[in-house]
This record gives sequence, structure tokens and C-alpha cells, in this order.
Amino acid sequence: MQRAFSGKSKIMTEKLVIIPAHNEESTIREVVTAALKYADVSVTDDGSRDRTPSILQELADECKNSGHPHRLNIITHPVATHIPRGIQDGLRFGVQNGYKVFVTMDAGLSHDPHALPEFFNYNPETDVVIGSRQHTENVPLYRKAISWMAARVVNYALTESYFNFFGSGIADCTSGFRRYSNRAAKKIADSVLQSVMFDFHMEALALCVRDGMSVAEIPIRYVFSNSSFNKRVLRQAMKFAMHLLRTKKAVPIQ
Repeated sequence: MQRAFSGKSKIMTEKLVIIPAHNEESTIREVVTAALKYADVSVTDDGSRDRTPSILQELADECKNSGHPHRLNIITHPVATHIPRGIQDGLRFGVQNGYKVFVTMDAGLSHDPHALPEFFNYNPETDVVIGSRQHTENVPLYRKAISWMAARVVNYALTESYFNFFGSGIADCTSGFRRYSNRAAKKIADSVLQSVMFDFHMEALALCVRDGMSVAEIPIRYVFSNSSFNKRVLRQAMKFAMHLLRTKKAVPIQ
């Protein structure tokens, strides 16, 4: 179910922040309130069973009463569908409503919403701007190792040559703090996705690169918090990595 915008934007904007959320009652108000300082926001409530929906309604009411400088849209999933559908629905909403720039971010304060201007101010000609997690806090060693290995596989899968084992040089292929151009957003929104969990970030990057889009990275601070990462998620990521390798083809990064 999709709800229309709450509030009248005081600032004309072509920017939309997309936030998938599942049971984020402890952080959702802080994240959305901060993001509303910089752009319109669309939150996908992905089957939350805590106070996340009621907090979002409170924020929507505040927007109606001009309590925030930008507008809030809420998309509600009756049951959890995980990250791919949550972000894809937000991108579809944005494309359909004429937005030109899209940033996806986490609802649990792993990503700093006050870093949004750094994404918005980066070269507007770049299709995908990845927030590379160069400054991290509390990230377990096993998570760093998994991200490193994922980056190696994705880089190799997206290179021109079968003999280029060092890849295309994208440092962080699994970060979810990203900016997408309108072209990139349309590509992801219109695609039939193979990913079902956190592997979405690999698939979204592959879709854009294989369509000839440009990619850049900016450094971000990343704070590890409670994670839904588990063995099932890891198996799915490995499965999707194999899919990328099987579908490898020549696609130069611009």
C-alpha cells in the first residue's frame, strides 16, 4: 500500500531519500527527521511489528503541519519483503513523481543522514555514487572479510577481461548508502530482480555498470549496529555472486 505525500515542501527539490525500514522504532524518528532537513523522504515500512508505523504516522502529521522543511511519503508492506522490494518500491515512487536524484540509506543509524549533502553535491553527471565505508565503528572482523571478498567477486564479474583478476577498482560494492541518477533509478525500478536480501546492493550495481553507467565513490563513516545478517543471508549472497560470475561480460566502467 502506498500513501500520498504528507506535508507541503517549503523547498522545491528534485531529490528523494529512500529508507527501507523493518522494526526500527528506536532509530526511525531520528533518521527521518534528519533526512527531511535535506530532501523529500520516502520510507518503506517493510512489515514492521513494533512502533515503527505509529512513529512514521507521527512524522507524517508533523509534515502536514509544516513541522519539517520537506515532505514525507510512506509505503507500507503488510509483510516483510526485505531490502530489494523496499528500495525498488521507493525508486518506483520517485521515478513516477518526477525526481531526478535518489539516495538510499539505512534506517538504523548505520549511515549518517547528515552526510546526505555530500552525495547531493557530488558530480551530477555520475550515475551511481557509492558511500565507501572507509571509516567504520564496531564492525566485526568477519563482516569486514565478507565485504572484502564480495568486492573482489563483484569487481571481477564486472570487468572487461576474464583475465583481469584485480577487478575494476570499486572498493565497496555492498554499501547501501548510495546516490542513483534518474537513469540508474529507472533501470533498477524496471528490472525483475534476482536478489532477495542484502545481495540487492550487488545486483543494483551490476545492473547499472552493465548498462554502461558511470560509478564513483565517496568516503563515509559507517557504524555497525544490530544486524539481520546470518548464515541464510550469507548463502544467498554467495548464490548471487555465482550468478554474477556466470553472467560476466565485457562492460567498461566510464
